[in-house]
Amino acid sequence: MLEFLKDLFIVLVRIVTILPLLLFITLFMGKRAIGEIPVFDFLIVIILGAVVGADIADPNIEHFPTIMAIIFIGVFQRVIANWKIANRKVGKLLTLEPTVVIQDGKFIDKNLKKIRYSIDNILQMLREKNVFDISEVETAIIEGNGALSVLKKPQKNSVTREDLNIVNTTSLISFPVIIEGTIYSDVLKNVNLNEAWLIQQLADQGVHDINSVFFASINRNLELHVSLKNENNINIPPIKH
Repeated sequence: MLEFLKDLFIVLVRIVTILPLLLFITLFMGKRAIGEIPVFDFLIVIILGAVVGADIADPNIEHFPTIMAIIFIGVFQRVIANWKIANRKVGKLLTLEPTVVIQDGKFIDKNLKKIRYSIDNILQMLREKNVFDISEVETAIIEGNGALSVLKKPQKNSVTREDLNIVNTTSLISFPVIIEGTIYSDVLKNVNLNEAWLIQQLADQGVHDINSVFFASINRNLELHVSLKNENNINIPPIKH
């Protein structure tokens, strides 16, 4: 019993001493280590968590070396962060490149596959940016930290209907009707349409093979928006770090 109370006391003392130190080191490392979490900073956070967790959970681990390890990790991260700023080549090596995933309202499927994001991932991230119709997007970029940046088409950023005191009669939302060649019949039924209508609309846009469609959506105005697989006529902007 006494041994258990002793171990418990050691753990409590370590928590009380480690947490203020960890807070200081995190603030010392800067806002980027808290907010954006780039790849290198993410690894630093994992290492800090492992070191602190082992120290708190196991009273047999020497406490002072853990404190020194935390200080060294914080200083090391700060040195590398400054090095990244001073040397662009180092920064590019330690930071993932941004990737354009939508251009002119079209999904770029090869880029999605390269970064292993699904259509559902991007659609969810668009909704979090209050974008419910892919046709409104001029450029969408997955940044090095995994976040989505969206540039809407100019006409979508100009004067709104509310500014002109015009009441919207339909919601500004589109629904997926084809994802990677698979037709979503329930969506068509919801808008009182059928597959024959969809196939005809695709034909009118020069698409004669369902399997060539990467993504297609329809809005309440029955406007069909299509992204094909491996589209070659998309001018992808050269977005870099």
